Amino acid sequence: MPEHNGPDDKRDKPRQFINEKIVRQPMSKRDMLKRILGLSMTGVIFGMVAAVTFVVSLPAAEKFFARESREESTPVTIPKDDPEAVPTETETEPTVETEPIEDILKSAMEKYPFSVEDLNTLYANLKGVVQKADKGVVAVHSVRTQKDWFDNPVENVGQFAGVVIASTNQEFLVLTPEGAVEDAEAIRVVFFDGTEVPGTIKQTDKPSGMAIVSVSTDGLGKTLLEEVKAIELGNSYSVKQGDMVIAIGGPAGMIHSSGYGFITYITRNVQVTDGITRILYSDAKSNAATGTFLMNTAGQIIGWVTDQYKNDSSKDMTAAMAISDYKSILERMSGGVAFPYFGIRGQEVSAAMNSKGMPLGVYVVDANGDGPAYNAGIQSGDIITAMGEESIVTMKDFQVALEKLNAGDLISVTVSRNGREEYKEIQYPVTIGAR
Repeated sequence: MPEHNGPDDKRDKPRQFINEKIVRQPMSKRDMLKRILGLSMTGVIFGMVAAVTFVVSLPAAEKFFARESREESTPVTIPKDDPEAVPTETETEPTVETEPIEDILKSAMEKYPFSVEDLNTLYANLKGVVQKADKGVVAVHSVRTQKDWFDNPVENVGQFAGVVIASTNQEFLVLTPEGAVEDAEAIRVVFFDGTEVPGTIKQTDKPSGMAIVSVSTDGLGKTLLEEVKAIELGNSYSVKQGDMVIAIGGPAGMIHSSGYGFITYITRNVQVTDGITRILYSDAKSNAATGTFLMNTAGQIIGWVTDQYKNDSSKDMTAAMAISDYKSILERMSGGVAFPYFGIRGQEVSAAMNSKGMPLGVYVVDANGDGPAYNAGIQSGDIITAMGEESIVTMKDFQVALEKLNAGDLISVTVSRNGREEYKEIQYPVTIGAR
């Protein structure tokens, strides 16, 4: 076919298309108002949904994060006190001659016109200390089931006082008499505002007659958690004869009672199981069976009342175990761990005794029957000179070495035993027990 290349050839001409563009009409004022109202309503709806979601999920979120926080709870630590760091009375005496303090006070009191307001001011300060501490006082109910004459089960509830001595984000730790948990089938703890919750035994210590009860913070109200504060443990090494003390817990036999008194006497170097301690005597009224704790005027616990060290001459006095000698034990108990038990009562060999040929070390006054030391063969009259690799010269050496051990540890103990002509060195393998 012939080619068409002429100007009239339509195949070579570009084709034309129609382009259309849709243009929106300008929005009227009414349309603009409708759109604004619609957006506003949508925002309100989304805001309400978000608020409802937040309120519904908040308790679960708080519980979840609180659980995570409790899981990261740190162990309780109790700072120890050094008896040698407390200034002695001779160190605090003035080096220059001055008018006796008794004469100064007598002269001042004779000249000053004391009034009832002055007395009320004095006791108002002490009352404030008591009221603050009382929020850390709890009632520990020991529940035991017995049977009556007709073989019917009867629930007996013993009531004891306890004090909160430590708290974590998971629990309150309550110090209470060991009788509060002995043979208890259940334990209930009642706070100052009447809130009653179950408690569990954390650890007991029969030689000191005390126990630690744990109370979970789960379920306790926010207000209660904010108001209950652990009562600080004071330094009983700094307590002096004549110091004023406050009795809290149950000194009148009723929980949340209180009283005042003074330190009348302090007995030092009292032999106790695996150590020595101080006994604080006071004229403040107390009740050891219910549970009574002594505080200084700063609101710190300096001891707990016991009847173990009362005799005919001190039967009308209050005797208290000094808190500083038991801080290592309380720290272990607060962690649910029993303190290591060796099972002796001892005293240091003095320089005078050493000059007469007795080796330096800890003289065993008594080995507790069926205790680890007794079962290993250690007897009264033996002198402990080494525990493992630790040389023992003083009671402090013995206590420091014992604190490094745990129940179940097997150690070699070196003693010197008096023979017919000389002391002989003997080694005994001792398995450490639990108090």
